[in-house]
Amino acid sequence: MSKNTEPNKLKASLGLLDGTMIVAGSMIGSGIFIVSADIIRNVGSSGWLIAVWLITGFMTLTAAVSYGELSAMFPKAGGQYVYLKEAYNKLIAFLYGWSFFAVIQTGTIAAVGVAFSKFTAYLIPAVSEDNILFSTMLGSYHFTISAAQCVSIVLIICLTYINTRGIKSGKIIQNLFTITKLASLFGLIIFGLIMIKGNVWHANWTNAWNIHKLDGTSSYTMAAALGAIAAAMVGSIFSSDAWNNVTFIAGEVRNPQRNIGLSLFLGTLVVTIIYVSINFVYTGVLPLHDIATAEKDRVAVAASQVIFGPVGTYVIAVMIMISTFGCNNGLILAGARVYYTMAKDGLFFKRTGTLNKFAVPSFGLWIQCIVASILCLSGRYGDLLDMISFVVVIFYVLTILGIYILRKQRPNMPRPYKAFGYPVLPAIYMLMGIAFCILLIIYKPQFTWPGLIIVLIGIPIYYITKSNTHDEEPAESPV
Repeated sequence: MSKNTEPNKLKASLGLLDGTMIVAGSMIGSGIFIVSADIIRNVGSSGWLIAVWLITGFMTLTAAVSYGELSAMFPKAGGQYVYLKEAYNKLIAFLYGWSFFAVIQTGTIAAVGVAFSKFTAYLIPAVSEDNILFSTMLGSYHFTISAAQCVSIVLIICLTYINTRGIKSGKIIQNLFTITKLASLFGLIIFGLIMIKGNVWHANWTNAWNIHKLDGTSSYTMAAALGAIAAAMVGSIFSSDAWNNVTFIAGEVRNPQRNIGLSLFLGTLVVTIIYVSINFVYTGVLPLHDIATAEKDRVAVAASQVIFGPVGTYVIAVMIMISTFGCNNGLILAGARVYYTMAKDGLFFKRTGTLNKFAVPSFGLWIQCIVASILCLSGRYGDLLDMISFVVVIFYVLTILGIYILRKQRPNMPRPYKAFGYPVLPAIYMLMGIAFCILLIIYKPQFTWPGLIIVLIGIPIYYITKSNTHDEEPAESPV
């Protein structure tokens, strides 16, 4: 094949370590350093802060080991999109792919980019979100562009360009930045546990299971308490999301039947341990009030100042920048493979289904970049987070239900790996996921309904796309 000929196949060049680094690196972005402030504002106690992270960790691990069965059955590029297509039909798969493109992946990339700019501003105030570069009125809406939003967009463009140069470029960045942030986080946990203050710990863990409003003036009713837990879990679920990104690049993983499932388990286990441990550190060095009122929700910076002194705040800010940089690299790398597979099914821009000379779907990378950059202009980290968490859990529940459907419809299909704890654990996950979504609709409807509407908009788009392709069956996606 000549150098100018388009490669016709994704290159299987990633191993178990690479897959695990994509899982862990894509999960650990900015959330763990920020969202504990909002969790405390919702639940008001140390016990429930840890419980929220444990519940989320259980859900994530359960989903990850369940996905292992699907990844072994369908080791193809596209991951979750492929699983939904095989278990249901092309419409359900398209609605996921459309939502993935419109808000799930692009919104997560934007949210992590906004967080990167927040911590960059801690070191360089000139790029703060308070530095407004452009301002105008659009009807009754005051539209502004800040320096922080520009930083977010530049980050996304740079990482997109790097990933158009081949899977190896993205792999090197992913491994380097993930190993660095894992080492840094373990260091923060170890020093934090050493520096725990007895009086702070005692105060925070007295009546630790009394869920209440933080000001202590009133307690929740049972229904309101469930709503508070669901609202608190928005942050923890967002922080634990993107673990499934490794399934999108299955076509570029060696021995995917084995390595995808193992990567999912190892990556989610390590991240869950880190998340729970670091929240124990927060409650050991900071009063609950200080966690809830940390400046711009930078809980990790406030904790590191107690642990390391003034210098530590700059160290942790740099570490968080590294973390969000590496996280966005993993998200950007994996996302375009979904659009690539959709295009092969005739359900996305035809050009997205082509590979450049470096054997990567560069057109998919660039259109993902454009949408994520537009979402960055919203600058609303919390709004993006709420929309993403709701939509993504809906599709996780549907995908795990697909395991039961495929067990019934294709009982004889080879399953090199079977979902751990089936049928009980996957069922528990689905019940928890459904409860979370219902509570979120009740208690945060202003952000959940927009996410659901985006999903439903995909229905007419699907039929328009289908009619334009004259119902032709496209060639199978190369893997």
